[in-house]
Amino acid sequence: MKLHLSQHPGQNLFTNYGAGYVMVNQQRFEKSLIVLPDRLIDDWSPHSLEELTEAHFAFLAGLDAEVILLGTGAVLRFPHPRLTAPLAAQRIGFEVMDTFAAARTYNILMGEGRRVAAALLL
Repeated sequence: MKLHLSQHPGQNLFTNYGAGYVMVNQQRFEKSLIVLPDRLIDDWSPHSLEELTEAHFAFLAGLDAEVILLGTGAVLRFPHPRLTAPLAAQRIGFEVMDTFAAARTYNILMGEGRRVAAALLL
């Protein structure tokens, strides 16, 4: 699906997605990644919900985001609450959704000027 591109020069936006990939600023990614408005982390190691650890969420808590969107792939699945404790401890908003919904939601929040991060499992 192609996403509507807004004018946000110098900031990361999801521009497309499909089975097994997302595109950020027209660049295709087929592995898990974290997208922030001003930063892209394309070597995020977990590839499935089962691989997520507290350390992954501690890393996310250190990104200076006000809300974290976790895209869990084609199917919505929730991590165990003990894993997300680092986010709760720092009062960081956390939403879980399928990967495509996370990409769309990220674009909306980023367009509103929110400090958002999308952590996507691909």
